[in-house]
Amino acid sequence: MQIAFIGLGNMGAPMAINLVKAGHSVKAFDLSADALARVKAEGGQIASSAQDAATGAEVVISMLPASQHVEGLYLGKDGQAGLLTHINKGALIIDSSTIAATSSQKVAQAAAAAGIGFIDAPVSGGTGGAIAGTLTFMVGGSDADLERARPVLEKMGANIFHAGAVGAGQTAKICNNMLLGILMIGTSEAIALGVANGLDPKVLSEIMRRSSGGNWALEKYNPFPGVHENAPASKGYAGGFGTDLMLKDLGLAQENAMSVKASTPLGGLARAIYAAHSIAGHGPQDFSSVIKMLQK
Repeated sequence: MQIAFIGLGNMGAPMAINLVKAGHSVKAFDLSADALARVKAEGGQIASSAQDAATGAEVVISMLPASQHVEGLYLGKDGQAGLLTHINKGALIIDSSTIAATSSQKVAQAAAAAGIGFIDAPVSGGTGGAIAGTLTFMVGGSDADLERARPVLEKMGANIFHAGAVGAGQTAKICNNMLLGILMIGTSEAIALGVANGLDPKVLSEIMRRSSGGNWALEKYNPFPGVHENAPASKGYAGGFGTDLMLKDLGLAQENAMSVKASTPLGGLARAIYAAHSIAGHGPQDFSSVIKMLQK
């Protein structure tokens, strides 16, 4: 299958590489030359532009930072036509970015008018899941479009959930990431408290992991350096999921909560904590670096 992949960041690049390894013909584009070189080294084709990548593609996958990037890519901006004018009628768009549900719906409506399928399919599982091909996809779209996408999604992920109509995948994702932001802060507080009392962070983490406080961070993504060898915390908080990206997702959750008049006090507090952490200069670091705010 001819696949265009646009956006080769910490998540996008390994996802594209897994499609190449699965035997698909992948033509990729990113603004980063290093990211392009990484995919090329694994057998992917390199496009000169997003338009070049999408030309002739049966499936177009995008993995971009925010709503404005996705809308700008597909719908155009500053008087320039969007990518929808370069995608074949009958093709399918899989947008795995984490953006506002309303943005997904806006792009999907324009795609439908052009005879192009669209699903929003944001992911969970971190860079480790992206590399291993074990991501969880939260999909919004029609049954038919999901079934068209399933053979592609299965090469990048182990779990595929149909959350509902277009936009539902994004809503599920921001609920998940709001919880993730909250639990990472709570986990960091608990570990920092134990360490301040002289406890070994590895021992304390294992006690909590096997007790009622157990969670994903304690299982796979410990925020304390040296506890999990492959976690960003043990690599200077490099790579992984950036603080600024977590802050963006927590903002999306709060915007959504206001629109439906939902009460999310802990989500709001988590957003404020990550905003302060970002302002302190930790925006590019992995979101687990929030533990630094809680240590002496």
